[in-house]
Amino acid sequence: MSIRKKLIIPILVLLTIGLASFSVHKFYVSVTQIDFIPEKKRIEVTARFFIDDLNNALENKYKAKFYLGSERETEIQKEQLKQYLSTHFSIHVNGKPKTMQFVQKEMEDDVLICYLKIIDISKINTLEVKNTLLFEVLPEQQHITHTKVLNIKKSILLTDDNPSELLKY
Repeated sequence: MSIRKKLIIPILVLLTIGLASFSVHKFYVSVTQIDFIPEKKRIEVTARFFIDDLNNALENKYKAKFYLGSERETEIQKEQLKQYLSTHFSIHVNGKPKTMQFVQKEMEDDVLICYLKIIDISKINTLEVKNTLLFEVLPEQQHITHTKVLNIKKSILLTDDNPSELLKY
């Protein structure tokens, strides 16, 4: 892959963030990293969301105040987060749906980072990613998704108009 192609996604992301800072409207974006770890036969997922947007979406869905990422967070809210993620975020490997296991979460400034995994994956020919998180409250939400499968890196942009993408390896 040429240097030009390697630089295009980071440059576009920085340009978009820079332009968004001059905009009147807030920029709604999440970033997800999906890595295939062949020696462990698993896929590891790291998803980053702005906590206020995620809390708003959960409040809308469950009709209750949410405090994820704060000391007021409850066990019920953590379970509802897991349910929300499993409903709105899915991965198909080689055409078959796979169950993601929630590993843990942590806060970094105003971003909630969720770690998930899919086990018993020995080979990937295709990877279909679907992400409809936050679209019900933020139709302008964008999900930047980076994948690394057998040292092949690909990036996709998922939106309300295009919530899923099929990648071939």
